[in-house]
Amino acid sequence: MPATADAVRAFHERLGLPGLVDVHTHFMPERVLDKVWDYFDAVGPLTGVEWPITYRHEEEQRVALLREFGVRAFTSMLYPHKPAMAAWLNAWAADFAARTPDCLHTATFFPEENVAAYTAQAVAGGARVFKAHLQVGGYDPNDSRLEPVWGLLAEAGIPAVVHCGSGPVPGKHTGPEPIARLLARHPRLPLIVAHMGMPEYTDFLDLADRYPEVRLDTTMVFTDFSERLSAFPPGELGRLADLGDRILLGTDFPNIPYPYEHQLEALERLGLGDDWLRAVCHDNGARLFGLTP
Repeated sequence: MPATADAVRAFHERLGLPGLVDVHTHFMPERVLDKVWDYFDAVGPLTGVEWPITYRHEEEQRVALLREFGVRAFTSMLYPHKPAMAAWLNAWAADFAARTPDCLHTATFFPEENVAAYTAQAVAGGARVFKAHLQVGGYDPNDSRLEPVWGLLAEAGIPAVVHCGSGPVPGKHTGPEPIARLLARHPRLPLIVAHMGMPEYTDFLDLADRYPEVRLDTTMVFTDFSERLSAFPPGELGRLADLGDRILLGTDFPNIPYPYEHQLEALERLGLGDDWLRAVCHDNGARLFGLTP
């Protein structure tokens, strides 16, 4: 195994942290995850870059690895690509969270007739974070059927991790413009921009400046892999420091083409200091989700 628990633990122990809070990890039904892995196996022809999955393991082993790494809270990011899929994904995720107490109960949605009902049911059932994937789902976040969903999440203060940037390949509704229109209507929505909005980093940082409930996760950003594809603009590093209380650790485990600790190394080499690393890798997520010390 290229990544070691020792390397990850050494990182957070040096910072004096009780562990890591990773807001962007993937657990989903086996047959769905197999299709996701098939996509990444074929992503080379789409992007020109091979994407070998480092942690292609059974579910139990993947959970055990995160625990060995010292990840004290993680998510089961899952998402539908068509109608009549989200509700049963939510049922699976609720069961997974019930048997995996260190997983933050995750849910999802899709623009369809019954979306308001099953989203409200998920919230009533204890969902603590939602996932929306505009690229895979191919939908506009401003679809009128989603209005009650966004309103509910804003009112309840439940964050939604949204893949809204145009990486690794653009979608019909990716980019900052649809999200800007959404936030104009729901300015208190606690929206977490996945992958920092790669590659439209600057535009999504602008939205975070404008809306105090917008956060960004670090998923795959600053790594050698992503820097070759969509380098983060060096001139924006100062803004990362300014927004240090609203940046959250995300990794995309298990679907990453490098060891887990490389994401941590990539954050450390930014040179933004240990206090920034503590906030990003643990404290911001612990505060957002009300985790006890």
